[in-house]
Amino acid sequence: MGHRETAAQSPPHILIFPIPLQGHVNSMLNLAEILCLSDLHVTILLFDHIHSRLLRHAALQSRFSGYPGFRVATISDGLPADHPRSGERILDSVRSLKEVGGSQFRHLMESTDGLSEGGDRRRVSCLIVDGALSFTIPVVEDMGIPYIFFRTISACAFWAYFCIQDIIDAGELPLKGKNEDKLAYWKRKDMDLMVKSVPGMETILCRRDLPQFCRVEDIDDPGLQTMKTETRITTQGIGFILNTFEDLEGPILDQIRKHIPNLYSIGPLHAHLKAHLDWKGMESLQHHSSSFWEEDQSCMAWLDSQPVNSVIYVSFGSITLLTRDELLEFWYGLVNSGQRFLWVIRPDSIIGTESGNPNKNIPEELEEGTKSRGYMVGWVPQREVLAHQAVGAFFTHSGWNSTLESIAIGLPMLCWPYFADQTTNSRFVSEVWKIGLDMKDTCDRILIEKMVRDIMEVRRDEFLERAHSLAILARKAISEGGSSYFNLNRLMEFLKSTVS
Repeated sequence: MGHRETAAQSPPHILIFPIPLQGHVNSMLNLAEILCLSDLHVTILLFDHIHSRLLRHAALQSRFSGYPGFRVATISDGLPADHPRSGERILDSVRSLKEVGGSQFRHLMESTDGLSEGGDRRRVSCLIVDGALSFTIPVVEDMGIPYIFFRTISACAFWAYFCIQDIIDAGELPLKGKNEDKLAYWKRKDMDLMVKSVPGMETILCRRDLPQFCRVEDIDDPGLQTMKTETRITTQGIGFILNTFEDLEGPILDQIRKHIPNLYSIGPLHAHLKAHLDWKGMESLQHHSSSFWEEDQSCMAWLDSQPVNSVIYVSFGSITLLTRDELLEFWYGLVNSGQRFLWVIRPDSIIGTESGNPNKNIPEELEEGTKSRGYMVGWVPQREVLAHQAVGAFFTHSGWNSTLESIAIGLPMLCWPYFADQTTNSRFVSEVWKIGLDMKDTCDRILIEKMVRDIMEVRRDEFLERAHSLAILARKAISEGGSSYFNLNRLMEFLKSTVS
């Protein structure tokens, strides 16, 4: 049997292309594995530096070794190897990709005949592409390959991005008068004015809750314009995937469907994958990692020694940067709260601190308070931590993966958003779902101490009750007959239909 005949009998071949950020890659790898479990061929296209980190820290090869239809292809983001790719400098990747991404992607697709690997598998039958990677679209259109957008952010944040031009037209952007004192600017009263031009959110969003890219004085700001353009391009795909569920964001999903009718809400994706592995008797594969950093397992033994629901887990994600002053405010607030805490501080997350070491020249009272009630690590297996019985709340940057993981497990959240969609997510956590507190645009030890006590003690029961109710709805969504279960099956049928 020749190569051509073998390929013709092969399953559909799906190409998945994520933005090179931890949360985006996590979601895309989860979807890739679900597709593999459904016997589709999958190629995930990763940027070189991300691929090397996944091989080093996430055991990528062993995770997918049982899936013969899975492949990895790589591409460069055009930045030097020593570029930090964190904080707001992550935008350098977006700018670089706009310059070099299109030509690199075209060369890859054309030189490998649609990644068919010489005929051993079909050429790509469908592209599932992340936002801000629209340079891929002219290439696949020229090759006659259909494409679906998968935005790994929340529906509420996506919808705010989608309405940027409406916000501008209503005079609610730009946010004029920014000065050099960032903290004083974000404390301005006009940041608390309601935004009336996002349908479905007229009574929810304040100006400070708009996605971080909206925090500009000039509407021609490149970051704002890029997000506006890239989000609107989503309407051109033949479908649209969101990692959320109907009982969580139904009203906003209905607003999006007015512009993108073929919408697949299939979250929480990490829980969906776990359920698929359970159904197939593959529980041993559930403790996989997609981490860009080495996970410190010692935290699990420390959690084992703590009372039930006594620990607040603190992690500000994969790109947040703290100044030393902010570090100390958080540290004093946590220690003075009297609560036990597990705090993740990435090695590269403290600005101006050699090797990111937060323990240099630390006041004695903080060291003593941490020894008695705290544990600090560079990175952790987050889903295992959130599921541990000792953890009672999550102090988070409000990234969408972290938010969904907390919702799925039923944990209240204390939110300190840093970047992009996180400012909108934190607003919904506190004001719509009412499962936590939002302390955006502040970093004060007295407030931190109070809010940590509120989430862990004073208002604990009310937050827990609502968080548990949402967790039940999340489980219902991915169970047989649930909305995400139905939408995932619908997506599978569509992907299989892309091959004649």
